[in-house]
Formats: sequence, structure tokens, C-alpha cells
Amino acid sequence: MAEYVVEFGKDGRPVEPDGRLDAPAFHRNHQAIWPVLQQFLAGKSGDVVEAGSGTGQHVVEFARHSPEIVWWPSDLNEQHLRSIAAWRAHVGLANIRPPLRIDLSDPAWCPEMHDGSGPDQLLAVFCANVIHIAPWRVAEGLFAGAGHYLRPDGRLFLYGPFKRGGKHTALSNAVFDSSLRDNDPDWGVRDVEALEELAANAGLKLIEIAGMPANNLILVFARSKRS
Repeated sequence: MAEYVVEFGKDGRPVEPDGRLDAPAFHRNHQAIWPVLQQFLAGKSGDVVEAGSGTGQHVVEFARHSPEIVWWPSDLNEQHLRSIAAWRAHVGLANIRPPLRIDLSDPAWCPEMHDGSGPDQLLAVFCANVIHIAPWRVAEGLFAGAGHYLRPDGRLFLYGPFKRGGKHTALSNAVFDSSLRDNDPDWGVRDVEALEELAANAGLKLIEIAGMPANNLILVFARSKRS
């Protein structure tokens, strides 16, 4: 079952005095996610944007393992942005940049992507547990932005629960999907084939599907040859 629905900071868990939030899902999934990212990132350098960083714990953990990579966390929620900044200050890693305020429903993402103050061409985009708790236009903007900003050898990594061939991969995901749609009809577990269509429109293609614990997947997208 997918792991994040309640807004961080409003889920009853304590907030550190400096604003740091803690996500239980982070402790369950980061060890499974990292090897998939590491397989691509090993031996490379460049800029990586985490789209929808939430608490900021993932970007901190991944930056620890990859000092040669410059990590750019991002979110739209102000409390999340404060938590990301607090985690960045707490760990003091030189390869984490201040959080970007990215609106994924806008294909342009944020001004920093255009005015020279943000990252240049991206080695990768990582996005976890976002598109099922957001309107479809967020998925559209995520792929459009990734298609624009990824460098020729770049990758988009998308983590979460997904349907395949229009069907859920587990009963727990089906139950979770129903609860999401009851809460907001624009939310829901997305179909892999529908995301492949968005990818194609952005000049990307699905090249790998990695199984994850708790019936989640990582979808890996690269530039299609014609792009």
C-alpha cells in the first residue's frame, strides 16, 4: 500500500523546534530506493532535482551517498519547504542546495530553472509518492518539465503505487485507490500505460520497472531516440 496521504506536519507526529518533519515512509523505503538510483548515478556528476521532497529526508539521505551529485530539493507546501531547509541546515552537506518552490502543475516548474540561479540541465529527476495525491495536471507538468530539463543522458525516476494494464497490482492498492478518490476525485493510483503516453509526449520512454516493498514500483524514464 502507498505510504503518504496526510500532509506532513499535520499527521500528529512531532515537529522539531527547527521545523524538521519526520515521515514514517522514509524509514521504510529509502533503503530500497537508493540502489536503483545508485545504479544510474554511480560515477556520474551533475544536478538532480527531487520533485516533491516532502520532509526533505530522502534528499538528505541520498546526498550523503553521492557527494559528487548536486541535489536540489523542492516542494510547493510551505511547511514542507521549511522542513527541507531545516534538514539541510541540520546535516550541513555541501551538495544540497536550498529548496526550490516548484509547482509541478506548471511545466515551467519555477523561475530558478530559467534565471540562472537554479540547476542547469539535469542528470536526473526523482519523484516519490506525489502524482497519486495530486490532480492529473501535476503528472502532466512533471513529465513536461522533465522532458525539457533533463540532459540527453538524463533519467526520471518515479516511485509509488501504480496500476498496470488498468489493473491494480495488489488488493491493498485497490483499497488505497478507492480511499484517495473518495477524498478527492482528481486523485488516484495512476496507470503505467497512461504515464507512458505522457512520457512519449515529452520525448521520454519507459526503460525499466523496479519492484519495491509494499506493492510499490520505481518507473525509470529516459529520452527516446527521436528526441
